[in-house]
Amino acid sequence: MLKIVIGVIVVLIAGVLILAAMKPDVFRVERSASIKAPPEKVFALINDFKAWMAWSPWEKKDPAMKRSYGAVTSGKGATYGWDGNNNVGQGSMEITDALPSSKIELKLDFVKPMEGHNTVVFTLTPQGEMTQVAWVMQGPTPFIGKIFHVFMDMDKMVGGDFEAGLANLKAAAEKN
Repeated sequence: MLKIVIGVIVVLIAGVLILAAMKPDVFRVERSASIKAPPEKVFALINDFKAWMAWSPWEKKDPAMKRSYGAVTSGKGATYGWDGNNNVGQGSMEITDALPSSKIELKLDFVKPMEGHNTVVFTLTPQGEMTQVAWVMQGPTPFIGKIFHVFMDMDKMVGGDFEAGLANLKAAAEKN
């Protein structure tokens, strides 16, 4: 009986490792929204880390989160760090590229609950009196991350936060 239990456990572990090995080396999460505001107004809310308090979905998850800002808080080179509860973790961001009214690229580094180094890109596309905003996060998936992805879907885990953030961004940008 013990041999059967051990055999089942070995097969299950082998199955998880095989499934993990088949996962992609990179993950990508993307959401988009149409906002009735000019690209310049939307850009200003994303390009300035201090403006994130008005729309970031993680602000509501931990209002007591500790925030730290670099000497520059907007545009290329701006930095922001946070340390919060289990819902927001700990990490930092840096704006690595900012093309006025069209694109903002960030380097996103998580420390807790799991280390991760990702790229985030916001793309703003004017469409008449609307601005189409695409929010993309992607990063490498090391093998330990692939094991995690066997049990958790990154898109489902983060996608809802992106949707909430875009809804908050829309509300903030559409205010008169």
